[in-house]
Amino acid sequence: MPLPLHIFEPRYRKMVADALETHHTIGMTLLKPGWEADYEGRPPIYSVGCAGRIQQHEPLEQGLCNVVLRGLMRFRVLEEHPGEPYRRASVEALPDAAGDAAALEQLRRRVLAAIARATDGPTALILQGELPHEMFVNGLSQSLSLGAVEKQSLLDCDTLEARCARLLEILDFRLLERAAGRSSAVH
Repeated sequence: MPLPLHIFEPRYRKMVADALETHHTIGMTLLKPGWEADYEGRPPIYSVGCAGRIQQHEPLEQGLCNVVLRGLMRFRVLEEHPGEPYRRASVEALPDAAGDAAALEQLRRRVLAAIARATDGPTALILQGELPHEMFVNGLSQSLSLGAVEKQSLLDCDTLEARCARLLEILDFRLLERAAGRSSAVH
């Protein structure tokens, strides 16, 4: 799924410019809680992130730009390399390990049922098509309105089956919150 980003900070403008001159790829990791105290420095990050390829680049006035990324892979940060205003690192690719196909299919049906309950049905009908499991689980993980830590917990899952199970846990929890009247619907 594409991820549109508006690039405005000088360090990230340089990162995008450097990526466009070379491999068109950037990686993103989530900052750990408490990052506000050292945002301009190097606050702690989660070790698992995502790499994306810049598919579209729209230059704007004053050096700003819009980009659209297409996800490539999950990665683990092995070592950071100083020298640029943005973070650079050696990373290890984290392909999803094979899971139990039958269990994944059952989890997928349960996720669809949870989405049908959360949205009164229409969205779940759209998702019942023949999407491969990977596109279904990862696409939902990206597109649902979830908190950053929830999305990180999905990214940290080593198998598609584990990610689908975690997604189901999140959806079920959101539905319980909604039933208790403490939260709005899942978007």
